[in-house]
Amino acid sequence: MKIKKLAVLLTAAALTASAVAGCSGTKETEAVASGAGTGTAAETTAGTTSAETTAAENTAEESGKEEAADAMAQEDEENYDTGDASKDNTRNQDGIGEDELLVVSFGTSYNDNRRLTVGAIEDAMEKAFPDYSVRRGFTSQIIIDHVKSRDNVAIDNVGEALERAEKNGVRNLVIQPTHLMDGLEYTDLVNEVAGYSDAFDKVAIGKPLLTTDDDFKAVMKAVTEATAEYDDGETAICFMGHGTEADSNHVYAKMQDMLADAGYKNYYVGTVEAEPGLEDVLAKVKEGSYKKVVLEPLMIVAGDHANNDMAGDGEDSWKTAFEGAGYEVTCLVRGLGEMEKIQQLFVEHAQAAVDSLSK
Repeated sequence: MKIKKLAVLLTAAALTASAVAGCSGTKETEAVASGAGTGTAAETTAGTTSAETTAAENTAEESGKEEAADAMAQEDEENYDTGDASKDNTRNQDGIGEDELLVVSFGTSYNDNRRLTVGAIEDAMEKAFPDYSVRRGFTSQIIIDHVKSRDNVAIDNVGEALERAEKNGVRNLVIQPTHLMDGLEYTDLVNEVAGYSDAFDKVAIGKPLLTTDDDFKAVMKAVTEATAEYDDGETAICFMGHGTEADSNHVYAKMQDMLADAGYKNYYVGTVEAEPGLEDVLAKVKEGSYKKVVLEPLMIVAGDHANNDMAGDGEDSWKTAFEGAGYEVTCLVRGLGEMEKIQQLFVEHAQAAVDSLSK
């Protein structure tokens, strides 16, 4: 590698409904990025404090749990049709040029949903930034390996995407993660990019979906507009996020508070892996006089968690729990990435990163 000047600039900026699916579950490999704080690449690699060590340990433990669950899900997945992989643009082509916009996602092995969420966000980036070559990087190697084994489709991991960029002579690299929050996976991404500090002239990393108060308001507007037809006073509309043991789990409580403050009294937010959990959300719903419940994932993609933990027929699913409590349940199995307003919010974050390169 040639030694070049690096400017890693972490930026921020300030989302229409889409396909409604039924409550039948299918299996998949998927999770939403989660975790605690971040800084510039230089800051995150300058030294290892005890807090950073703890964060790293939490990352390893959390990733291990997610990947183990993913592996078990994949063992059963072959019995289900996840869609036509050939319709998805993996965006791992060469011929990039000097300017690249790398969209980084955890990933999903649900072919149709990958195209409708991650692919749609990438399409929006391509439209918004015609002077940049848009490429893809996934952080879950298990998903990458599974898609390759099952469908013979190759998707770059982040390291491979960065190597491809370097070999193609990219000078200005903008990275836009599709993470929900500024957390452990985001920090991991920043650290990995720092390892390529001598490969590019300039690098800018865009912020995750929920970063500023304006971001929260935009996401809230998108999800409430997408579910407005169900908000009839007799229906509780419940969103299921992934959740994390890290401090950034507070985004779910913040979204709940903002919904309540904005007058959306029939909206509830919970998580599948942390607090508030299913029991907490169910208890809140029981305090009302609802007859029906709508369930929808608060996740970029609608994968294993959405199809099974939320909408599945298993005894531990949210659907089963609410039906057992006497409610009529409707499941909206769609990822946030399907919504145009969410796609545009990611575009705004990427625009802030692009703008930062000229400062």
